[in-house]
Formats: sequence, C-alpha cells, structure tokens
Amino acid sequence: MTQQGAIAIERMDGSAAARAEDAFRLIYAEAFAEPPYNETEDDVAAAFRRFPSQARKHTFRAALARTEDGEPVGMAYGYPLDPDTRCWDELTEPVPDDMRREDGHRTFGLMELAVRGPWRGQGIARRLHETVLASIEAERVLLNVHPGSDAASAAYRAWGYRKIGEARPWGTGADLHDVMLLGLR
Repeated sequence: MTQQGAIAIERMDGSAAARAEDAFRLIYAEAFAEPPYNETEDDVAAAFRRFPSQARKHTFRAALARTEDGEPVGMAYGYPLDPDTRCWDELTEPVPDDMRREDGHRTFGLMELAVRGPWRGQGIARRLHETVLASIEAERVLLNVHPGSDAASAAYRAWGYRKIGEARPWGTGADLHDVMLLGLR
C-alpha cells in the first residue's frame, strides 16, 4: 500500500456502485474491523446483503476513492429517506413531528463513509462527503456515528453536523450511536 500519488474520487449511481461492490466491501471490512466498531466477517456480510437493494434505488448516490493504480481507499454512499422510513423510530428519545416528516426527498441518509487506515488524515473523507452531497437536492443529511469514533465525530461536527439524539441502528444488539443532522439549505 502506498500513500503517495493522487487520489481520484468517482461519483457513482447505484448501477456503477453495484459493479464496484468488491471495492466498497474491501473498504468497509477494513475500516469497520477496527475499534470502536469491531465488525466481524458476519457483520460485513450482513451489511452487504443490504447493499444490492440499496444500490437499486434510483436515488442511490455513492463516491469511491482510488489511488492512481486503482487501489480502493475510501467510500461513501446513501440515498434519500423514504416517507415510511423507520429510522426516526430508532431514536431513544422522540423528536418533534416536523423533524420526522419525510417525503422521499427531504433527508439524504448517509449510510456509510469510510477511509482505510493508511489514507486517513489527507482530506479524503471530506472529498467523498462533498462528492456524494454535490449530486443531491435534499434539505438535510442524516447519519449515525459511533460515539467512540472520536475522529469521525469531530469531522462531522467540523462539517456542520449537530447531534440530535441517540439510536441503536439495526436493532437491540447494536451499540448506541449518535444521530447527527446537517442542514443544507
């Protein structure tokens, strides 16, 4: 692995991301195997059982960072929340009805953002974030971040996100995550 050279960021729709699933999986598996996530091969498999259906959404947007020689180093992806999303129900404390209101366009859910260890601290995560958000028309962005991930939490705050609550994504066995919101307009 090398940290030298230019990093290219490619914006992708769902079909392009589906074709690059192996790159997304590699980045995810490596980045989230580390503390505080400690994700196992089973966790990665579960996440990528969801990936094909996520990527099929016509509103799915992704960004993939690669080195000059094509090595995948970072990724981000998400899509607008459906009107019947259950994500607001995962919060440990309720939020106002107006905040919960979704119409399929209002809130972009940033599902994943990760950079492999050797390439962190070079602004790649910010570039991935900007690339994904450049192609959306949402009013705001919603994400979950593990509170033990100090670097990720600090980056999100620096980019303008604010914590609006806590949730246990994916059910009762999950760690408590901070739910953060970024206003775009």
